[in-house]
Amino acid sequence: MQHCWLPPFRRTPRYVAARMIRAVLIALLTLAFAAPARAHPHVWVTMRTELIYAPDGSITGVRHHWAFDDMFSAFATQGLDAKEKGKFTREELAPLAKVNVESLKEYDYFTYATADGKKTPLTDPAPDYWLDFNDSILTLNFTLPFKMPVKAKELKIEVYDPTIFVDFEWAKKEPVHLIGAPHCKADVVLPREMTYAEGQALSNIPADEVNTTMAWGAMFANKILVHCP
Repeated sequence: MQHCWLPPFRRTPRYVAARMIRAVLIALLTLAFAAPARAHPHVWVTMRTELIYAPDGSITGVRHHWAFDDMFSAFATQGLDAKEKGKFTREELAPLAKVNVESLKEYDYFTYATADGKKTPLTDPAPDYWLDFNDSILTLNFTLPFKMPVKAKELKIEVYDPTIFVDFEWAKKEPVHLIGAPHCKADVVLPREMTYAEGQALSNIPADEVNTTMAWGAMFANKILVHCP
């Protein structure tokens, strides 16, 4: 299953649960977004990001806070045990957080870094990742460390799904923070609008298939550009 961050049903093999939930999700999305141009994406994420710097001015990590849309949040938490109905503690959501993070690994966590024009690798999330559930919205919080701390005058962080299965957008208020960055300035770059022809091409992909033939994700990337003296 592609891009699945959904919890396994109890006493059911994970892959069976994933296929069942995906089938139901696709069916509801097809009904809710019947217009052809809405065939893709299937999941919507509102994000805030923090760039973490060391005292020597090198960047050490990228911390994401990804809030999923209400429909996905409802499906992801369906069937989870909770002491209080409709509310989940961080401990109760820990198994789901683990599934989230492990599922994202295959897709490089949808996060790509370039320092002074050179691609710079990020590693797997730090072990302190967690999920929140507030106002019926599920939020994944995790930090991607750089493989090696990097000093750069020009840093670019891009967030996108190459297949446009998941749609990312910046939070309207305070989408990006620099933590400990000396005299650096960050700019947020929004992705360009999709043309009518591009939307029509995406709409021709069946709702139960992932866009694997049109690698457009990078063309609609959300970007952070950091300039340091």
